[in-house]
Amino acid sequence: MRRIAKQTGSFFVEPEAKIALVVRIRGINGVSAKVKTILRLLRLRQLHNATFVKLNGAMINLLRYVEPYITYGTPSLKTVRDLVYKRGFAKINGNRITISENSIIEKHLGKYGIVCIEDIIHELYTCGPNFKYVNRFLWPFKLGGPRGGFVKKRIHFTEGGDAGNREHYINKLVKKMI
Repeated sequence: MRRIAKQTGSFFVEPEAKIALVVRIRGINGVSAKVKTILRLLRLRQLHNATFVKLNGAMINLLRYVEPYITYGTPSLKTVRDLVYKRGFAKINGNRITISENSIIEKHLGKYGIVCIEDIIHELYTCGPNFKYVNRFLWPFKLGGPRGGFVKKRIHFTEGGDAGNREHYINKLVKKMI
């Protein structure tokens, strides 16, 4: 696309991201009920939990509201694959179960055409039509604290801290947390 635009003398604009990886980086002692509700909605109940969300207008507004307590950005395919393979668990009947066999996936997501872990990764990364079902099937990712620690959790990423939108730099942070 970029090459075609250059040949024809027009401009190429990168498409906006469809998904975001959201990681909770702060606790919620002394926080308003609305922030607690939004974090619960995002399934970020514990420190260093991570989930995928579909980026649309409403979700961006929710993320902005809880920005001091989370960091988020657009993950690469490698990051999505690492998270699902290394920290991915299935939520089956309210229980956290290891995704050890493709038969588990086929049993619960087969009706949506998803039969293996690679199908889950593809659906998450491309934000396909069954993103909602796949995301609900996965337990929120439990990550460890980043090796070397955070820089400044209370300050926004653009000001040299860790909170807020970090775009593609989320990959570097998650790599330190896996």
